[in-house]
Amino acid sequence: MSSNIAQNYPYSSEPEAERASRVEAITAAHKGLAAKIQAESLELEHDDRWWVWKCPTKDCLGLLHAAGLAREVRAVYTVCDTCGTTYLR
Repeated sequence: MSSNIAQNYPYSSEPEAERASRVEAITAAHKGLAAKIQAESLELEHDDRWWVWKCPTKDCLGLLHAAGLAREVRAVYTVCDTCGTTYLR
């Protein structure tokens, strides 16, 4: 696959409040990440639960949490809670 949009299955799900607090903690831990997310994504629509995926970064054991909706394509914009890398799902 030539793009960054993955075609894999979710690992788990999390409630909205947990998702929001994790994304806030991730952006606080990685300098410039909040600005990157804001520039590359739109706000999420309201949902009670969001999917969580395993981070595909080599040797990273983190999970990807929904941080927004991608601006350029129809995908969920995610961020890893360990390495801070962003992916589209």
